Amino acid sequence: MRQQLMDLRAVMAKHGVDYCLIPSNDFHGSEYLSDHFKCRKWVSGFTGSAGTLLVGADWAGLWTDGRYFLQAAQQLSGSGIELEKMGESGVPTLNEYLEKHLKAGQTLGFDGRVVSARMAESLRQIAEKCGASVACEDDLVGEIWTDRPALSAEPAFELSADVVGKSRAEKLMELRAALTREGADATVIASLMDVCWLMNLRGADVDCTPVMLSFAAVTAEEAVLFVNPAVLSETIRHNLEGDGVTIRAYEEVYDYVRSLPKGSSVMMNLNVVNSKLKVCVPEGVAILDRVDATTLPKACKNEKEVDNFRIAHIKDGAAVTKFMRWLKMNVGKTPMDEISVAEKLEAFRAEQPGYIGPSFSPIMGYGAHGAIVHYSATKASCATIEPRSFLLSDTGAHFIEGTTDITRTYALGELTDDEKRFYTLVLKGNLMLGNAQWKAGCTGANLDYLAREPLWRLEADYNHGTGHGVGYILSVHEGPQSIHWGRANSTPLEVGMITSNEPGFYLEGAFGVRLENLTVVKEVAANSYGRFLRFETLTMVPFDLDAIIPELLGEECCGILNAYHAKVRKTLAPYMTAEENAWLADATRPV
Repeated sequence: MRQQLMDLRAVMAKHGVDYCLIPSNDFHGSEYLSDHFKCRKWVSGFTGSAGTLLVGADWAGLWTDGRYFLQAAQQLSGSGIELEKMGESGVPTLNEYLEKHLKAGQTLGFDGRVVSARMAESLRQIAEKCGASVACEDDLVGEIWTDRPALSAEPAFELSADVVGKSRAEKLMELRAALTREGADATVIASLMDVCWLMNLRGADVDCTPVMLSFAAVTAEEAVLFVNPAVLSETIRHNLEGDGVTIRAYEEVYDYVRSLPKGSSVMMNLNVVNSKLKVCVPEGVAILDRVDATTLPKACKNEKEVDNFRIAHIKDGAAVTKFMRWLKMNVGKTPMDEISVAEKLEAFRAEQPGYIGPSFSPIMGYGAHGAIVHYSATKASCATIEPRSFLLSDTGAHFIEGTTDITRTYALGELTDDEKRFYTLVLKGNLMLGNAQWKAGCTGANLDYLAREPLWRLEADYNHGTGHGVGYILSVHEGPQSIHWGRANSTPLEVGMITSNEPGFYLEGAFGVRLENLTVVKEVAANSYGRFLRFETLTMVPFDLDAIIPELLGEECCGILNAYHAKVRKTLAPYMTAEENAWLADATRPV
């Protein structure tokens, strides 16, 4: 059993807490966390980005989704924590478990700053139903984590309207117009990505996500940025003040909310705003539970942002294609493992001008490790790469022109029939989805069938979404759109949305295949039947022809693949040496 688990139980007993809930969250509902907020990881030892830990006096369980089942099973082994596989038959949800096991007179504890207002309300309702109570004022993990990292306070930087296509003043004006339409007097924004997008600022307070720890509040008369002032240069402060933005200390957001005038209304996204913020809203102030009014404009990139995304993907395409060539030419000749090849790809990216850093931690899974959807190599697990089977490489980057996310599965030598067959079927799904054309109003759920159909015909599937939104030098996973047949999402795919296309297949203990491009939605026609949209593929990297079965791919998809490869070849040619272009010509040969 982990010492952290035993220490937590001791402090729970001291506070009279029977169950302690520890989510993967910060004060802002973020997916990726700065080190200060990695409490669930510190207590459990599970390093995946998604999961919720529940600790009782004599039992502990961790809920996570299908991306992490294999990884979590390995990392939780011997920890004293049971794995609860979300969505699997017979596995209760967290709420169902609490409803069954929380007893009258017991107390459920959590830090209200890292639990969303909506989740906290559901927990309170469960506790009330069971005759139990909720304690949300104490940070129990903080009492035992003696060497806990401090809150990050890295310098922020500003993006000009020339880079992002719209000034801060314009965004504030449009946000105020949205508040008027919603009948709101104020909005409080907790999402780090939305705050930074609104203010045209970026930071370095979260690994792989260029944001600063901050909140924003906007009314018709004022705009307030709650942030550690030390992260802002004098120039940025001057520019903010010139646009009518007041700067206040990060922690003062709670006092601001407490001071909202009686009879007013405040718009908050209760899925994001933390429970403490909601509790601070005074009686007599109406809460309008809405998706932040910044979310959709942030997702629908303007023309300047889309143009910049294309530039970023050309740079990234050159780097990843150079890596692909190096990998396939050197495997079996140069010693390499999962960590060293990730470092090699990082070096190719770092050569590109305007490179900021990775957009998420690299996933390099060789052979059986490729079947672990979000595998992360460690010194203990790192596999030597040999000239056979697959290397699944899922990586991304931030450039000053935009953010990338790409997955390629490379054939490193002789492949089995199954490896070639499933690579081909995954590629077929990627090409069919990427070639889709649809009527405006369709959601990602309407299109997901195209990517999964080749696998569904074999009664096979993959346990993750097919597509997620991508931010502009923000989070590599951005809403509100997604592509997933099994998840209700009413947000239509709209012009300017950057969305991934990443079907996969995973055979536990053997291999994994995932093929991912980023796309942007474009309008192709508007007539008496409506508006019609399609994807433009932004990613410019070859697929591995050594892994496909052309007859299984089919004539239509072979044509789509050949057209894509011709574009890759033409687009990257100016950025490659003569030797690299000769290799690229063969790697993109017609099939």
